[in-house]
Amino acid sequence: MDKRRVAVTGLGVVSSCGVGIDSFWDGLCASPTIGDRRVNDFDPGPHFESPKEVRRSDLCTQFAIAAADMAFEDSGRPELDPYRMGVMLGTGIGGISTLEDQMRVMIEKGGRRVSPFMVPMMMANAAPAAISMKYNLCGPAENVCTACAAGTHAITNAARLIATGRCDLMVAGGSEAAFTEIAVSGFTNMTAFSSSGISRPFDAERDGFVMGEGAGVLILEDFETAVKRGADIYAEILGGASTADAHHITAPAPGGSGAINCMKLAIEDAELTPDQIGHINAHGTSTPLNDMAEAQAMSEVFDSPGPLVTSTKGITGHALGAAGALEAVAVVLAIQKGLIPPTAGFSSPDPEMPSINLVTDQPREWKVSPAMSNSFGFGGHNGSVIIGPVE
Repeated sequence: MDKRRVAVTGLGVVSSCGVGIDSFWDGLCASPTIGDRRVNDFDPGPHFESPKEVRRSDLCTQFAIAAADMAFEDSGRPELDPYRMGVMLGTGIGGISTLEDQMRVMIEKGGRRVSPFMVPMMMANAAPAAISMKYNLCGPAENVCTACAAGTHAITNAARLIATGRCDLMVAGGSEAAFTEIAVSGFTNMTAFSSSGISRPFDAERDGFVMGEGAGVLILEDFETAVKRGADIYAEILGGASTADAHHITAPAPGGSGAINCMKLAIEDAELTPDQIGHINAHGTSTPLNDMAEAQAMSEVFDSPGPLVTSTKGITGHALGAAGALEAVAVVLAIQKGLIPPTAGFSSPDPEMPSINLVTDQPREWKVSPAMSNSFGFGGHNGSVIIGPVE
């Protein structure tokens, strides 16, 4: 069966370094901050019909709705058959702030005071459900929950629904809002966080990740449909893949074997060869094991010097299930602007790490070509998506 081409016709983003694609790009090219990467001064009001609707939506859903609004506006708000439009959204944790708040209510005031809205607010599929209802998307409305690979898996799965002819348009991406006492304590006690509060992807002094939050949404559309309605097309989703390490609940497989297979399968799915990949937005979390395994995997898949590599987590922090979606938006913008943002926080090469073609210090001009975005999650979940310029 011939695959249909999948166009990217809209982008929306809520992140700690900027809300909206222009602010987000400026933030990616700016100097990093120290400590948690929270979304400050976020106003959900314009994206909801009433304050009551806002109160009945977890922050994770609020981020997703805001990013979807921006993406639909950017795409020209296409009017297609609602049964051929859907939503695929990733999250690692979902409405954990609602769960924590209501657990506190139960402990302090008793079970009868727990909100009847707790379950629909905390469930991981709350955000895609809310988006489908707001925009009358009657096709698949699904949630991907594969830890930090969720956003990338959601985009890949959504693109396949279009490529195989099931849907003509998909809202795809990820959202996360996990800055709660219990989540922060859990990551802290497993020593996953940077003790210095600095994200240093691939650096010799990397000592853990810095947590972020936010949402990234892409409007994916059948290419011919987008052309017929005169849409501005940012890029194409060329392919993607998903694999499992089958090794350890948190640590990557030694040598990055799962990541190697995932990248190779994604390139094959895109009908490309490794030498045609010009840029990789790496998972690059700033943790010792993850960065080493990913560098080993990239050096195995690509000949030296390899594609230009960046980790935008040096700026955004690690937004867990939203990370891959934010990074896919970053890749699309890198294609549009002919620039690759630098790996913020990097200063010292790791002598034990295989050499990778890392972009540091300043944004780098590049010959725009197909690019890859990687995401690897707890549980051994691997995701890679290939995004290319329009030809």
